[in-house]
Amino acid sequence: MRAHPGCWMLGLLLLTACATEVVETPRSDIAAAVKSWPTVSSEPGASAAMNSTAMSDALGWRVFFTDPQLQDLIDKALRNNRDLRIAALNVEQALAVSKAREADFWPSLVLGLTGLRQTAAGGKVVSSTSVGLQASGYELDVFGRLRGLSDVAAAQVLAASESRRAVQIGLVAAVASALVTLRTDDELWRLAKEVEATRITTQRLVRLRVEHGASSNLDLRAADAALEAAKAAVLQAERQRAADLHALGLLVGEPAPVLTAPTAQWESGIGAVELAAGLPADVLARRPDVRQAEEALQAAQANLRAARAALFPRIVLTGTAGTTSTELSNLFKAGSWGWSVAPQLLQSVFDAGRNRAALDQARSGGSIALAQYEKSIQTAFREAADAIVSHATWKTQWQAVSQQDQSEQARLALSRLKFQHGAISQLDLLEADRAARGTQLLRLQAQAQALQSRITLYKALGGGWQ
Repeated sequence: MRAHPGCWMLGLLLLTACATEVVETPRSDIAAAVKSWPTVSSEPGASAAMNSTAMSDALGWRVFFTDPQLQDLIDKALRNNRDLRIAALNVEQALAVSKAREADFWPSLVLGLTGLRQTAAGGKVVSSTSVGLQASGYELDVFGRLRGLSDVAAAQVLAASESRRAVQIGLVAAVASALVTLRTDDELWRLAKEVEATRITTQRLVRLRVEHGASSNLDLRAADAALEAAKAAVLQAERQRAADLHALGLLVGEPAPVLTAPTAQWESGIGAVELAAGLPADVLARRPDVRQAEEALQAAQANLRAARAALFPRIVLTGTAGTTSTELSNLFKAGSWGWSVAPQLLQSVFDAGRNRAALDQARSGGSIALAQYEKSIQTAFREAADAIVSHATWKTQWQAVSQQDQSEQARLALSRLKFQHGAISQLDLLEADRAARGTQLLRLQAQAQALQSRITLYKALGGGWQ
């Protein structure tokens, strides 16, 4: 008894069901990790209040950064930045590759027109013309090789999209950080100019006192040295401001962005969102780097399926359909039409272990992708936890240093009054001045770090989705 010709195909399908490797995407226990997160404290005086779920779902950079000038700079950066442009082009490239892979599921049809003129027996010249469609090398995806390659390309599209989102979040954070640095250095320059003006006034006063015998030349030399140090500090601050402006210009795509004077409470527009305690467990999984690693893992698993399917036979169809006639006028008449189908079963007999090596490589790639996925979650947890702690501690430190600065400024004002009445020496005044300037510097540094911690928190929690 002869088997039906389709029995071998049924056998191949059953073999496929047994041999295809099913790979599940592993999920790390993010929820358990988030339980150990530090508590997020509310930001007093924030201009917007959002619970943790709303923050993770809808917090765009315009909600987090409400300073008008900063929003304008971020808009320019999103339009002009080359890194973001490259990331967007990578998405387009990956999408084109995915479309090409999807086309493999369809036969490639070619319309052919052939004319033949040859000499037959007896010296007779015979002419023939053929018109038809040809389909060659169409593979039936019985074992899922083409589907695996298509899934690889699709996962790479999603990974490229997440990479672009990561670049955008990083760009927004970088622009905000650059503006905070620039405004902090602007304030340092202003303080340096104030110190210079104060030192000029002090030098004149000491010179008058020396002329009247109320002070010594030692006091005058000390005043001169203090003035020169103040001038040097001004020049250093000017250099730093110029470097900050150039760095900001590189981010926004403009050589020298025009900036207006900030408002009195400009720092409230940096991270002006109140974060409630108890962030959701899936906030880490929404970070673009974690999503990108997950899509890379999906691509590795699809590649493993394709590599495994390559070990099995390939079924390829070649077919033609058209018309042939010795007379051009009879080309499309009845009786001239015909078709042919030629199936092929191709099985590698000897490839020196190439397919097996490809399968081993795909398995190793899957293990690497899994390790990278797990590492991305661990990194996300650490960055988020560090950002939460930094946000809370720098805010408290900023408040403490601000109180200290107020006390030192009051002490300096009293010391100047005493010096004008001859109650203290020049050295005593310089000491009070150094202490006051030191606390001013500490206050500005704490303010900058507190604002930078807000920016870091925005980035660590995955930024905005808009």
